[in-house]
Amino acid sequence: MSAPLIALTGGTGFVGKATLAALARQGYPVRALARTLPADRSGATEWVRGDLADRPALDRLVAGAEAVIHVAGLTTATEASAFEAANVAGTLAVIEAAARAGVPRFIFVSSLSAREPQLSEYGASKERAERLVRASGLDWTIVRPPGVYGPWDVDYLEMFKLAKVGVVPVPPPGRSSLIHVQDLAELLVALIPGGEGVSHQLFDPDDGHPGGWSHRELARVIGWAVGKRPWVVHLSRGLLGAASRADRLLRRSRARLTADRVGYMLHPDWLSDAKRAVPPELWRPRIPTREGLRATARWYRDKGWL
Repeated sequence: MSAPLIALTGGTGFVGKATLAALARQGYPVRALARTLPADRSGATEWVRGDLADRPALDRLVAGAEAVIHVAGLTTATEASAFEAANVAGTLAVIEAAARAGVPRFIFVSSLSAREPQLSEYGASKERAERLVRASGLDWTIVRPPGVYGPWDVDYLEMFKLAKVGVVPVPPPGRSSLIHVQDLAELLVALIPGGEGVSHQLFDPDDGHPGGWSHRELARVIGWAVGKRPWVVHLSRGLLGAASRADRLLRRSRARLTADRVGYMLHPDWLSDAKRAVPPELWRPRIPTREGLRATARWYRDKGWL
């Protein structure tokens, strides 16, 4: 029997690329949505041009699919309305398309920031999207990744660049969990069949590192990955706010350190909840973070990003 067709949103993004590769390794046929189709379409993936506001494109995406993996979303924006449009209305549009087509299975990539929606517009939008998924009537599973790193990531890239220079500013003391993008992608594929203990569940995956990583530890490990021992500086709330305003002036709409991001960067506990761990018989992380960060640094260098 051939593997079922999987519909994927966000296939050209950071997590989406890794998910496409994981699906291919498992032999799943895939139909993927993209606003701009990739130049290299030589693989087996069937591409649909469109976005989350394009109802006909979403209908084409999910037609005949057995499961939807909804990865697409907005992580950085300067206006709350952008998060609402992409993460809330966009998720609703995918849910409705899946329901119209009779797709039984729905896997949603949320964010650990949804646990504290009062801290950021991004987290609030992901929490509202989760509520839509829960109320959808579909056979759903929600995944809340912590910090995701690996090839094609542009967020942690900033820390790698700073570590190479020798100084890494970090938020006030706190801890966070991490996961390599390939491990996250393998989890999403493992969830496709659903079933007891998986369907209608919310999972917090991580790299398996006990107690997560302090901001200082992470900066030092990234420094090790690029062959440096950087000076790690904890920034106060005021300095982070000033840095955010400076980034907005310098990079405008391309700013990475937005005021919204500062909101959740100041929170001291972004550890995955052990009570929401993925059943180990279904999935375990395979990439130790030290080795994963070193391989990511190598990938950045090969691409000329670092």
